[in-house]
Amino acid sequence: MSQREEAGAGDSGLAGESASATADSAVSPWAPLRRRAFRWLWFGVLISWIGTWMQTVGAQWLLVDAPNAALLVSLVQAAATLPVMLLALPGGVLADSFDRRWLLLTVQGYFFIVGILLTVLTAAGQMPPALLIAFIFLFGAGAAVQLPGWGSLLPELVPRTQLRAATRLDLVGVNVSRAVGPALAGVVIAHLGGVPVVFALNAASVLVLAIALLVWRRPPVDVQDRERFVPALRAGGRYVSHDPVVRRIMLRAVMLVVPGIALWALLPLIASQRLGLGADGYGALFAALGVGAILGALVLGLAKNRLSTNGILSVAGVVYAAAEAVVVLVPNFPAALATLVISGMAWMAVTSTLQAELQLVLPTWVRARGVAIYTVNFMGSMTVGAILWGLVANRIGLQPAVLLAAAVVLVAAGAGLFWRVPETGHLDPQAAVYWPEAQLAFDPQPDAGPVLVTVHYTVTPEQQPAFLEAMEQLGQSRLRTGATRWELYRDGEGPDRFVELFRVPSWEEHLRQHEGRLTAIDQDVEEAALAFSDPPAWPEHLLPP
Repeated sequence: MSQREEAGAGDSGLAGESASATADSAVSPWAPLRRRAFRWLWFGVLISWIGTWMQTVGAQWLLVDAPNAALLVSLVQAAATLPVMLLALPGGVLADSFDRRWLLLTVQGYFFIVGILLTVLTAAGQMPPALLIAFIFLFGAGAAVQLPGWGSLLPELVPRTQLRAATRLDLVGVNVSRAVGPALAGVVIAHLGGVPVVFALNAASVLVLAIALLVWRRPPVDVQDRERFVPALRAGGRYVSHDPVVRRIMLRAVMLVVPGIALWALLPLIASQRLGLGADGYGALFAALGVGAILGALVLGLAKNRLSTNGILSVAGVVYAAAEAVVVLVPNFPAALATLVISGMAWMAVTSTLQAELQLVLPTWVRARGVAIYTVNFMGSMTVGAILWGLVANRIGLQPAVLLAAAVVLVAAGAGLFWRVPETGHLDPQAAVYWPEAQLAFDPQPDAGPVLVTVHYTVTPEQQPAFLEAMEQLGQSRLRTGATRWELYRDGEGPDRFVELFRVPSWEEHLRQHEGRLTAIDQDVEEAALAFSDPPAWPEHLLPP
């Protein structure tokens, strides 16, 4: 059934740059910025993030004097994050189905129009709390499309050797914007025109990314290869649920983020109750986390040459747990600042390592959907963790709650020694079209199905234990690339004969397995299983009458 062919081209790199330059630049954590397309797109995303944080502060400030201000201010955060959790996966489907460059351009236009409406209505005094929260929800819906779209573009902008550095720089931008945006918003609100000007600046901030996207020339996507929305949605979920590497990355994210977010969620209380600081002091503490994230990008680039992926996650987890405990134990402002810088470095190490490993293993056809599901998993962990530790702090007190969270982070770091993230450096997610064309006596309709594919093997008794182990891996490959059901049977009349069965929802879905969903990883798995069969395995395609 398998026939070795040259692997597909896969991700498109940036033309005109030599391999020697790539090898030379890969040692630097800033190497991706030497690539023009990445540099300008990264800068555009950074400016956009700064505008987003400015808008969040402006929206919260607009509500501080309203009745039930505490509830309304918290709803601003919820309205920004809830759409991402609900719509990120559909956003990932769109990013995998359309040209990601034009999709992101469309999102920037959407942000600009919504931002201008928000500005005009606020300046006219026609912005009641309910309408403001609705506008923030609309921005969150746009972010649900932009996040997987941008995340899935990174492997196209830099070579594989620089992908980890690019991911770290992406998170550096997020943390820099988180520190700079609120500070700029405070200055503008106090001295430069108030909240409407903040909203106008946020609308203008998307123009930098829009211009960078217009200048960049991405190879066009074949429209005929576009998947239908609902099947594409299901296919993305199947891939993630049946890929052991992606599942392990998701698990490690939950294990470290749920207890780790306690520091971020309870930092305002640490600033006010433990350190006796005002709003400016709290801002300084928050900025220290951002500074730590920037330093973390530098340190992590060096640490990656000496530590494995699991080593970085374990060391960073221990360091973060220690810093989380120290912040709440030492009531000293300078010591808290220094400790939070270390916390920011460790947080950057954990988040960027997990995200980079995900990027390295996801194939092109499902990358945006995989990033979207990871985003939902990550933000859900943050949301659940923040609520959980807030409730714990109310029940047992601030200091015991933070110390308990630090202990859980430490346990999670230790548990990572047993639930390890598989190393991804040797895996090749490039597309590999190696299945021969199906030879049928008639042409099925694209929506005909379900399709039952059977593959017949003949394996000698002494090779059967190894064959069965190889078939387990092959079953995972079938399921993550489109099959909804996979089974292996032994022939009762011939114990050396085996029949593999896998069911695919439609003929169109099975053709996608033939034409682009399989990767070099799947090819290696399948060839290992087929090697046991003598004579060679042979397939059959069964369709409804």
